[in-house]
Amino acid sequence: MSSTAYLAVAFVLLWNSGFIGAEYGLPYTGPFTLLFWRYWALTFILLLYLALRGRARWPGFSAAGLAMLVGFLAHGVWLGCVLFSLEQGVPSGIVALVVALQPMATGALSGPVTGEQTPLSRWFGLWVGFCGVIIAVGARIDLSDAGSIFGYLIPFGSVIAITAASLIQRRLEVRGHAHRLPVDLSLFYQSLATALAATVPAVGLEQLATRWDPTFIGAMSWLILGVSLAAYALMWLLIARIDATRVASLFYLGPPVTMIMAWAAFDDTLQLTDIIGLAVVAAGVVLVHKSGSLK
Repeated sequence: MSSTAYLAVAFVLLWNSGFIGAEYGLPYTGPFTLLFWRYWALTFILLLYLALRGRARWPGFSAAGLAMLVGFLAHGVWLGCVLFSLEQGVPSGIVALVVALQPMATGALSGPVTGEQTPLSRWFGLWVGFCGVIIAVGARIDLSDAGSIFGYLIPFGSVIAITAASLIQRRLEVRGHAHRLPVDLSLFYQSLATALAATVPAVGLEQLATRWDPTFIGAMSWLILGVSLAAYALMWLLIARIDATRVASLFYLGPPVTMIMAWAAFDDTLQLTDIIGLAVVAAGVVLVHKSGSLK
């Protein structure tokens, strides 16, 4: 496999392990407080790293502001909407299905935003991948859990946020923009923006209520280092190498891969449709990436 393919595999595994980490951590705190501890810790870790490397600097308001906007969207809004919708009682299958619309949105908007058109063959792969998500998720949706209309609209915020963040970052890469920052410095400002955004609801709504159990500390450590640091760094590295639509297609692997991880971690029931869905999704992702080389 090429180096980019290895990065893609690592990204998929690390990114989707975040849902398992959240399931371990949420019984001990609220969703906004979880984001508060997660991103303030990450901010201080990155600041220490940058300071020790002599790389801590203020890149200017425009560059820092863009990085913070991308971080607020890709970390804060994306995760906040997913966690809040689950807290509102929306079935996880519905959340996964709505969030899986992101590759479609990215494919539709990448042309006007980045100038990179999505060819017909790639659109075919996107549709195949989405059908795989429907197979995997559809069998698990509990239609008896009606929830509220508002609750079902919340996951669309995740779709809008991660799509906008990906396209903004890809546009900076394509244009070789002067406001483009190195990954570590960009992650610092992204993390800082998310930590600041999470502070108000975490303090005001949840009073930072946390039960400091070893399980929670372990889950938080993984969410901070394995997901918010490593997985997001891999995503931005991939966006620097390949177009936004192909990176977005990797999110199709989320629902079936997460279901398999939940089976391994929590002994959740693994259904035949999970395996079939994963196979169809994988075929769709291969079709999306086939039209461009992975170097």
